[in-house]
Amino acid sequence: TRYGTVTGVQTCALPILYRVINARFANQVASGRVIVINCVLTDDESRTETPFYIHNTRHVCSQLPKPVKHLSDFTEVTLPCATAASIIAKHGPAYYIKIDIERYDGPILRNLFMHGVVPPYISAEAHDVSVFALLVALGGYNAFKLVDGASVAELYKGRRLGTEGGEVVYDFPSHSAGPFGDDIDGPWMTANAFARVLAYEGQGWKDVHATNRGVADPAARPSELAYCYRVIGESIRAGVNRPIRRMRSIGSRLKAQVSRMFRA
Repeated sequence: TRYGTVTGVQTCALPILYRVINARFANQVASGRVIVINCVLTDDESRTETPFYIHNTRHVCSQLPKPVKHLSDFTEVTLPCATAASIIAKHGPAYYIKIDIERYDGPILRNLFMHGVVPPYISAEAHDVSVFALLVALGGYNAFKLVDGASVAELYKGRRLGTEGGEVVYDFPSHSAGPFGDDIDGPWMTANAFARVLAYEGQGWKDVHATNRGVADPAARPSELAYCYRVIGESIRAGVNRPIRRMRSIGSRLKAQVSRMFRA
């Protein structure tokens, strides 16, 4: 919201964060350019309220699905809910949709696509390969980039960005969503090439960005050599004495994950 989306709708499940966001963007909210909705995003159209699990010490880990581990770290509350498709239907078509719902991005994507909501730009957190599969199979997206959440503050510092008010220089803070669209480093990749990126990077705090504007570079490919060098560097920095052992697993890891993605 802070760097580019001067007009938009944002949902926030936690009441305290809802109040913080409204206060931070008070001018935009007052003018109607930003709408903040205090609700849990769900794919269940029959409900108006739902159980939600607030993490007791790390609000970013709060989630809709009942935690399967460390349940005592969460407090269950009942909050208002709505589907993503119903919000779009009420407020109008979106240019970019950002989904970051702990371990529930897939069902939200499915809800959007099954209701014909396919914006020009979209992103979702890839805790598993189903997110990428849904973007390709149901969304019909044909160009992809990756944003690594852990490195946003380091990689996207002092970036020049185009906005409606002109060019600005912005430092993306830690735990922010980072840039989207063409502001993300690197070329847009085809689905086949991007599958290899996911195989190298793995899942987790990784945002898959997609567009349907047909701008994928057919020659863009992830570099296996660059990835190997990075693995060695990370291993050395972590004090691991046997980085070669990890390198040898790259081939089998790549083969297994790509096979799972495209298995008939």
